[in-house]
Amino acid sequence: MKWNQMLLGVLGLSAACSFTACNEVKSEPSLPTPVRIAVVQPLQVGNPAKYSASIVPYAQVDLAFKSSGYVERILQVKSADGGMRNVDAGDWVTKGTILALVQQQDYQDKLQQAKAQLSAAQAEYEKAKLGFARTSALYSAQSATKPDFDNSQAQLDSTTASVSNAQAQISQAQVALDYCSLRAPFNGWVLKRSVDIGSLVGPATNGFTVADTSSVRAVFGIPDVSIATVKRGQLLTITTDALSGAFKGRITTISASADPKSRVYAVEVTIQNPHDLLKSGMIATLLVGGEELPHSVLAVPLEAVIRDPRQMGSFAVLVADVRGEAATVHLRPVEVGNAYGNLIAITRGLEVNERVVTTGASLVKDGDAVRFLP
Repeated sequence: MKWNQMLLGVLGLSAACSFTACNEVKSEPSLPTPVRIAVVQPLQVGNPAKYSASIVPYAQVDLAFKSSGYVERILQVKSADGGMRNVDAGDWVTKGTILALVQQQDYQDKLQQAKAQLSAAQAEYEKAKLGFARTSALYSAQSATKPDFDNSQAQLDSTTASVSNAQAQISQAQVALDYCSLRAPFNGWVLKRSVDIGSLVGPATNGFTVADTSSVRAVFGIPDVSIATVKRGQLLTITTDALSGAFKGRITTISASADPKSRVYAVEVTIQNPHDLLKSGMIATLLVGGEELPHSVLAVPLEAVIRDPRQMGSFAVLVADVRGEAATVHLRPVEVGNAYGNLIAITRGLEVNERVVTTGASLVKDGDAVRFLP
C-alpha cells in the first residue's frame, strides 16, 4: 500500500501527459519514437537490492579571484605537440600551484605607499617620544606646566596610533597583493577554466573549478522501506559499465530526511580511488544487502511503471510487441508490489521475458510505433 501511494504521487505528472496522449486522435503517421526497454525477469529469493549511483568527486571547489584586475599570466603546461599551452580542463595540478595571476603593479604600488606611510609615522612617533621624555623631565622638576605635559602625552599617543594604523595598511596591501595569485587548494584535476590572459576579473569572478578525486563518492537514493538495510561504515560492492572489476566502498553519509520530491533518502559511499580509475559523472551500480523475499517475483525498473489513464489510481506498463522489423507498444494494466532497489515487483499483468518500455514511457501511447535505443 505504501509503495502504491508513493507511485501515485511520483507518476502524477506523467500520467496526465499519458492520458492526454492516449486520447489524442492520430491524425497522420509519425516517425517511431526512440525508447529503451527492459526484459521482465524474476527476482530470486535472497538477491541483493541493486541501486544506480552517480560518481562525484570527494571535494570540488570553484576558485574565485579576490583582487580585481586583468589576468596577466595563466599556468603553462606541455601540450600534445611538445609546445606549451594554458592549463585547462583535464590537467592535473598540485596543491599551491599558481593557476592564474592578476596584474600586480597597482597592488605593489599600494604596498610601497603603505610602507612609506609607516616610515613617516615611525619618524613622528620617535619625535613625539623624545618630546614627551623632555617634557616629563621638566614637569618632574616643576619647570613645565601640566598642560604642556598633557599635550606631550597626547602627541605621543597619537603618533603611536598612527604607527599601528600604518602597520595595518601594510598588512592589507600585502594580503591584496597575495590574492593576485589564484592557487590550487589541493592536488586535483582541473574541471573547468573560465578565464584567459587579458580577462578583466573582480572579486568573486570564477577562474577555475578543481576536483579532488583521490577518493570519490557514489551517491544514490534509497526508499524508506529499505533504509534499515544500510548503516554508516557498511562495506558495499560497486561496479560500473565503463570499467571491469568491482570496487569496495563504505557508507559515510545517510540523509536524515527524505527528498520532498522523490521521497528517497540520499546515501553516500566513499571509495578510495588512488589510480583515478573512477571518473566524475560515471554511473555505478551498488549491491545492498540480500533481502529475503517470501518467494520469487517478477520485477521491472521503477521508471517502466506509469499511471493507468483508463482507471484512476491504477498502474500500467507499455509492453513492446515486435513483428518483423516493426515494433509497437500496448498499454497493459498491472498490479505492483514492493520495491527492491531500482526495481519494483509486478504481482499481476506480466509474464517472464516480456519487454516493457523504460526510458520514454511517458512519451508514447497505446499503439505507437517505437524504435529501440541500445
